[in-house]
Amino acid sequence: MRVLTCNIRCFGANDGENSWAYRKELCADVIRSRSADIICFQEMWRQQFADLARSLPGYQSYGMVDEPTGRNPQNCIFYRPEACALISSGGYWLSETPHVTGSASWQSACVRLANWVRLEDRSSGTEFRVINTHLDHVSQAARENQARLVVQDAQAYPDDYPQILTGDMNCDCTNAAIEVCKAGGWLDTYGAIHGTENPGHTYHAFLGPEYRGAIGKMDWILVRGSFRAVAAHVITESRQGRFPSDHYFVSADVILTNGAATSSAR
Repeated sequence: MRVLTCNIRCFGANDGENSWAYRKELCADVIRSRSADIICFQEMWRQQFADLARSLPGYQSYGMVDEPTGRNPQNCIFYRPEACALISSGGYWLSETPHVTGSASWQSACVRLANWVRLEDRSSGTEFRVINTHLDHVSQAARENQARLVVQDAQAYPDDYPQILTGDMNCDCTNAAIEVCKAGGWLDTYGAIHGTENPGHTYHAFLGPEYRGAIGKMDWILVRGSFRAVAAHVITESRQGRFPSDHYFVSADVILTNGAATSSAR
């Protein structure tokens, strides 16, 4: 199955000619051209959800909003019902009180959360789980503790249970937050295929290859349990100098291997 992680830059940003209205068709075209089974978004506002739900009609979705009375499904997950059947869904806040809506801890500059879905692969009857998140962009303590929560959540499942973790981690492979994920059993799909976890920056501020930032790949697709990566790409596509987002999207093709859990519904 093919997985995409896409930080689409929020609707409310003051981006001038790179505002959502000027790039939403390009964003949808780039995503649609990859024919993914699962698409995980970050920074999605309700206006962007409405636009992309119309542009991607072959998908269903799940996403909790981040704040009380909020309407933005920030870390929404799209999946193809022809390929995957929904078993369950949920989420939690990346804080010391993960059940409290809108909570934040460790000097996190923003409210951060994780959404997840449990799905059944229709071709094999095997169930698996997808977690989508966005770690804090300011506080290192928050990033590390938020990563620990994601690891603890994943470890509630059997070791061979297939899981996918996607997200904008706001840090590259040199950061301790990524070490927390790796120590918790997560494997980077890009590194597994290419032999390096750092192909260069994936945040580019709408500048593409002209960007000169210090942080490498901050957009991640990781797996644990009975998943194996067979392909991985950083998507650098642009059109007439315009990019679909201020981040490059990242894709991975993964396969379920022997020993994966079978849905109790079968």
